[in-house]
Amino acid sequence: MDKPARKRGRKPKHTPDAQPNPNSTTTTAAADDTVVASITTADTITTDRRGSKRRRKTGKAKNDDAVIVTSPERRTVRHSEQNGEYDVTAIVPESVGKVVPSMDAVVKVFCVHTEPNFSLPWQRKRQYSSSSSGFIIGGRRVLTNAHSVEHHTQVKVKKRGSDTKYLATVLAIGTECDIAMLTVNDDEFWEGVSPLEFGDLPALQDAVTVVGYPIGGDTISVTSGVVSRIEILSYVHGSTELLGLQIDAAINSGNSGGPAFNDKGECVGIAFQSLKHEDAENIGYVIPTPVITHFIRDYEKNGEYTGFPILGVEWQKMENPDLRKSMGMGNEHKGVRIKRIEPTAPESNVLSPSDIILSFDGVNVANDGTVPFRHGERIGFSYLVSQKYTGDKALVKILRNSKTHEFNIKLATHKRLIPAHIGGKPPSYYIIAGFVFTAVSVPYLRSEYGKDYDFDAPVKLLDKHLHAMAETVDEQLVVVSQVLVADINIGYEEIVNTQVLAFNNKPVKNLKNLAAMVESCTEEFLKFDLEYEQIVVLRTKMAKKATRDILLTHCIPSAMSDDLKS
Repeated sequence: MDKPARKRGRKPKHTPDAQPNPNSTTTTAAADDTVVASITTADTITTDRRGSKRRRKTGKAKNDDAVIVTSPERRTVRHSEQNGEYDVTAIVPESVGKVVPSMDAVVKVFCVHTEPNFSLPWQRKRQYSSSSSGFIIGGRRVLTNAHSVEHHTQVKVKKRGSDTKYLATVLAIGTECDIAMLTVNDDEFWEGVSPLEFGDLPALQDAVTVVGYPIGGDTISVTSGVVSRIEILSYVHGSTELLGLQIDAAINSGNSGGPAFNDKGECVGIAFQSLKHEDAENIGYVIPTPVITHFIRDYEKNGEYTGFPILGVEWQKMENPDLRKSMGMGNEHKGVRIKRIEPTAPESNVLSPSDIILSFDGVNVANDGTVPFRHGERIGFSYLVSQKYTGDKALVKILRNSKTHEFNIKLATHKRLIPAHIGGKPPSYYIIAGFVFTAVSVPYLRSEYGKDYDFDAPVKLLDKHLHAMAETVDEQLVVVSQVLVADINIGYEEIVNTQVLAFNNKPVKNLKNLAAMVESCTEEFLKFDLEYEQIVVLRTKMAKKATRDILLTHCIPSAMSDDLKS
């Protein structure tokens, strides 16, 4: 495949016959930067949104024609050098609105990962290294992506222009929003750097500049583009949906965690994923400032990351007029119908199926489930829920039997039957007579069936993943992951990833419950009822005796994970 020509981020060629002007005022970056602006009294280079540069003759500068810009009138760009700092104030025409972003605050993140081995949960996979981007914010903290430091054993950061890597400590990881917060204890790291400031949510067609350390080189990289779309996006890493920005600037491997700047030099987002498809080009996604601010305030408020709350209902659009009339909705009513309610959600005590949600916190919900966002824009009403914090209350107005009701509902995080992540903890397991039992999670499915697990996994597991709801907060979907072959389990070798429904005619609630029942069993037989009407029967004494030999053969340190022993 031919390598596409680079159209953006190229350094401007120097004109050989150009002579330096002793009266000029010049703003430049360090040697490894793209030159953003170079202003003299004779020539002005302006940069449009696409990064292309045009030169126009301005003649001799006059006091009436020039203003000192800092935001929006005067802008001062601070650069750090090895021997100190100096300030450069660029006098620019009023038409030039772009500020050189503070690239010294952008750092390179080095991480050593040791992922759990879900197929062999008593051990971990071989460690590997990765590099990504991050940036410094106030309070001696660094932000990057959660997937950049997932399952970390060591994290280091390096400042731009430095040859020293500093050990970093992970303060919080927000898996749903794909943001992680780090800090560095070495005071030397914080010398000579200024934290980035956050800007407002950009509008469509606003110019953005993504800065980071992607593949293709070791120095800092700059790509530019515009905001193409603002909507509720699917966050791949966290398997959730939150507000996101789509941009047309290139986001490649290694860009993750790097800031996206607006024309004022303010950070308006964090690069975190891109769309790789044969019918799509240059589609990148950025975590916007409302999500970033929520993550930071959540950590400051609770001392840890608690997550984004949900309403805990599945709803149906009410766009059909016959459906609306049958539900007692008049022309003055708009809203969505509740299909199901999470049994573990606090609102399950007050809301009921077929209730019509009319408004959330005073904001009316349309028949298609959207709410007003900005001028000429609408967005899914889940955005309003995601702006709340865990434990907050919200006023929900509903229509029930043609009468309106209002409830103050306490919001909580989502309890899924098959969780989207395991919070960085090692997977749980229990072994008896060579049968390896474990709890199903999305990382487990991804480990077993690859990134296309939603196509390749067993249908019944996928159905539970997509549609089943947990009845209690501690409920888990327990499966026989595999059978470690031995004489005692002859005939059962082909059982793999099959759900365990009951043990000795008692329902299995979770893995800890199953392990406790098996360990305390005094009956002659161990009987496991599995999915697809299968049963497994073993003699109790022989099964427990064979377990010790099987553990020794496969070098397994324990028959159960540490979390099941307590």
